Amino acid sequence: MLTRKQHELLMFIHERMKESGIPPSFDEMKDALDLRSKSGIHRLITALEERGFIRRLPNRARALEVIKLPDSMNPSLGGRKARFEPAVIEGNLGKVAAPPVRPAAPVVNADSYRAVTIPVMGRIAAGTPIEAIQTHSHTIMVPPEMLGPGEHYALEVRGDSMIDAGIFDGDTVLIKKQDAASTGEIVVALVDDEEATLKRLRRRGNSVALEAANPAYETRIFPPDRVKVQGRLVGLLRKY
Repeated sequence: MLTRKQHELLMFIHERMKESGIPPSFDEMKDALDLRSKSGIHRLITALEERGFIRRLPNRARALEVIKLPDSMNPSLGGRKARFEPAVIEGNLGKVAAPPVRPAAPVVNADSYRAVTIPVMGRIAAGTPIEAIQTHSHTIMVPPEMLGPGEHYALEVRGDSMIDAGIFDGDTVLIKKQDAASTGEIVVALVDDEEATLKRLRRRGNSVALEAANPAYETRIFPPDRVKVQGRLVGLLRKY
């Protein structure tokens, strides 16, 4: 069941594409629905996507697919519903709404950003070390305000050794790719080219310490040639 505004927006987009093949702008949609701000349009688009009427196309900027119309718009033919052919809308709608995961991050003004797609590179241990970082498994969309310049990737956390730093099992951490870090920073460390772990880096004379944020875990100390920094923690996403 769609609200009146959700139904109006869906039909406005559909009719505009039938007429001209050109998607309406956010300003046009806002004016057509008599809304005060474009943030209302963002919320309606998200609601339509959650209800299965539209779908954002992955890895394509500013693209949206209309999957279906309300049942009342699909008259039956011989006892069957008429087939609806999806229409792809090329406009400024893609990569705007909230990412698939729900972050515990600050709320970002929906008018002000276009989400950034970054790869999820497998799992990282925050506890007993696991095997080295895996290959690219999928992607997530992140507000650019959570990132800075440079190349980034994400990892899924397994373990509880960093809970006192606010990092829990099941979280997704955002990592800036770099091969050096300052003492005290939380990093992805690769030990002996075999073990990947998320720990706070400490330099102790000629040694490197990988420090947990949980008193149940001991600090591990290595010669510097056994530890390679793979990146630095810059953000975190959490599902509730």
